[in-house]
Order: sequence, then structure tokens, then C-alpha cells
Amino acid sequence: MKRRPASLAVRLTVSIGAVITVVLLTFGWIVERSINDHFVQQDVDELNAVVQALKYTLATLPPNIAPGELNERFANAVSGHHNAEYRISSDAGFQIYASPGSNLDRFARIARPVENITIETVGIWKDHGATFRGAVLRTAVDGLPGSNKLTIAVATGINFHLHYLESFRDYLRIITIAACLIAILATWLAVHQGHAPIRRISREIRKIRSDQLHIRLEPHAVPAELVELATSFNGMLERLEDVFRRLSHFSADIAHELRTPITNLKTQTEVALSQSRNVEQYREILYSNLEEYERMAKMVSDMLFLAQADNNLLKPELVKIDLEAEMRILFDYFGAWAEEREVGLEIVGRQVCILGDRLMIRRALSNLLSNAIRYTAAGDTVTVILGTTANNARVRIQNPGPIIPAEHIVHIFERFYRPDASRQRSGEGAGLGLAIVKSIIEAHGGQISANSTAQQTTFEIVSPATAC
Repeated sequence: MKRRPASLAVRLTVSIGAVITVVLLTFGWIVERSINDHFVQQDVDELNAVVQALKYTLATLPPNIAPGELNERFANAVSGHHNAEYRISSDAGFQIYASPGSNLDRFARIARPVENITIETVGIWKDHGATFRGAVLRTAVDGLPGSNKLTIAVATGINFHLHYLESFRDYLRIITIAACLIAILATWLAVHQGHAPIRRISREIRKIRSDQLHIRLEPHAVPAELVELATSFNGMLERLEDVFRRLSHFSADIAHELRTPITNLKTQTEVALSQSRNVEQYREILYSNLEEYERMAKMVSDMLFLAQADNNLLKPELVKIDLEAEMRILFDYFGAWAEEREVGLEIVGRQVCILGDRLMIRRALSNLLSNAIRYTAAGDTVTVILGTTANNARVRIQNPGPIIPAEHIVHIFERFYRPDASRQRSGEGAGLGLAIVKSIIEAHGGQISANSTAQQTTFEIVSPATAC
């Protein structure tokens, strides 16, 4: 089973919560490091003060000083630095003085002597449960017995600093966890509130039914991020409303178109059965009924063709088609009818070829040509203009006749659409011819358009051309 993706609220809450947690942890780490560096610097300053005091004491010692006075001077040298411990030894390792209670022998042996005490040169070690920070220095002093090279090991206890940092870490953890929980809760509330317009739009959308497709969302009443969504949804509603309207009209039109031949069949049958008739009269009635059956059969066939086109089931069998030759064949076919109506037929232009299904293309051109002849007055001429533009073949079928108003020309290729009384069928066809033409041309990758002026009406086909 496919797992449902996490909701936007959860995604945003987790993402923002993670960012806030990282920021708080980073900030806490920076604060902790800052405090630790501050303590280290305090210890370094303390150690430097002790070393300076010892160096001053060493520099001011009189020659051949007695051991008792020497110890007294060293004991008083660092008065005020109660947390400091120090040890002075000769270059040979002989201890000259060590602060009471200190045990710096091991540290003095293992630590690497340095020239200056800085944050980078101090070291840390533990002794009997206590933690110290210190350094070992070498200095030269004249006048001391044994050697003028001395080693000074100095240290200060940092247990208090470590205890403070440990308690600060615990406090920081508690604060960070509480802040993260509060931030995540606040983020979830903010995201939930931020999604309120989406929930409101969803409620409005749920209210829309097939009989309420006129309802539209208000783009100016939603946040800027949702304007495109509201506009797109309104566009979808407009398309759906148009489809429903056309479907409703289509159903009404097809019911009307089928009712007429059915009524005719019913009426003629009732008349035939109303009294006895001879064989010839029954034959005439049956012929009349046959015309109605053929009319309904053609309508159903056209509707099935359009249904196939709607579902992309039209699969043209492509062959090379000479459009000039096809038009001349159609001229021969419609020639008698055009002559009867005193309408001329003319071809203008050069030879043009396309790849297409011959029967489909012939059907499309036949529909256009028959319409043009039907609405052309006696004495006028239907003109077919052939040509090419870029890689496209163009066919224009022009005929003088009643103008089609601009408000109707955009709907002329819709099924059962009738622009006005002058273009209504008079017992011929069901208003599906132009819709079929459009489906055929589009199935071949082309386009068809119509234009009507006071002088003439023009149908133009544009389709990819091929070499003749």
C-alpha cells in the first residue's frame, strides 16, 4: 500500500523546528565556548601575575641569602593569589621552593617548558580529584646557589570553573529543550493559522455542485501565494461550465434532431394504418420512412465519429494526397448540383500535397465545399485557393453569401450550433458537418478557421505540407 505523504503542516513544523533546534544548540555552544574561553583567560592572567611576582622576587634576592629568608620571601611573593600553586627548582631538578600543600613534581617533569603563558600554552591535569591549569617556564637568575637556571611550575585550581560550566550545560540543555518545544508548538500554531485560507478555499470548493458552476473564488480575498491557485481554479470552473453548458445544449439538440425523424416515422405509420392502401402507396410510405432512417443513421454515424475524435481514437492512414486533384474530384461530384443552383466552381493556386487519410480529408473538403455551394447565391462562384506558407499547406474555400456575425463565428465549429436563420439547415444534415471537419483536420495536426465579411465567407485549412 502506497504511503500517504506527510501533511504540509507536519513538514513545515519539522523543518522549522529542526532549524530552530540547530540554531539554539549552536548558540548554546557558542555561549559555552565564550564562557570557557573567559575562564581560561582569567586563569592565564592569574598564572602570569604569579610568574611576574616570582620573577620580581627572584630578581630582587640579595646574594647569599639564607634559606629561611628565601622561603619567607617566596611565601610572601604571591600574597593575594590564594588559589595559585607554584614550584621553583634548579636546572638539575633540586627543589628550591614549593608552595605549601602543592604537588607539582610530576607536572614539572612531564610538561613541556614554554616561554610565555597564553591560552594556547597552558595545560590541564588532575591530581587527587582536583583539576589544575598551569604551565612550566625556564628562567635565568643570578645569585642563587647551585645554578642560575631555574624551572618554575605554576598552576591554579579550576574545579570551581568546571563545576560552573557543568551546571551551565545542564541549565542550557533544559533551556534548549524547553525553547525547542515552545518553538515547535508556536511553529505548528503559526502554520495551522497560515493554512486557514487554504481550508477556507476548500470549504468554498466543497460547496460547488454541478448546478453551481457559476460560483467563483475571489482572488483579491486570498493571500498573495494563493492568488494563482484561485485564478487557475476559476479558469477550470469556466471550462467545466462551458463543457456542461455545451453538453446540456448537445443533449437538447440531439433529442430535438432525433425527435423530428421519429415523429415523422410515427405520423407516416399512423397515416398508413388509418386506411387500406394499394401496394404503390405503401411503397411510397416505406421510401419516405427509409429517408428518415438514413437521416438518423447518418446522424448516429457522425456522432460516433466525433466520439472517436474526442477520445483520440482517430488513426489516419497516411498517404500522399494531392489537394488539387482531390478538389477536382469533388468538383466533378458536386458539379451537377452546382450547375443546378447556377453556382460556379473555380480552383486558384499551385499544386499542394499533404500526408493524410484520403477518405477523411475528402470528407472534410466535401463538407466545406457543399456548405459553400449551399449558401452561395445563383450567379456567384465558389473559389478554392491552394498555396503554401513556410512548411504548411493552405486551402481556402471562399463563397459569397450571408455574413456570419462575429459573435457566432467563434462557435461555428461546435456541434449542432446554428449561427442564425440564414445559416440554418433546411432539412439537410444535423449541424455536425463543421464539427467533423474540425476533428479531421486536428487529427492530421492541422488547424481550421473561419472568417466572414459582407463580401464573402472563408474557411481556411492549414496543415503540414509534403513534397508532391
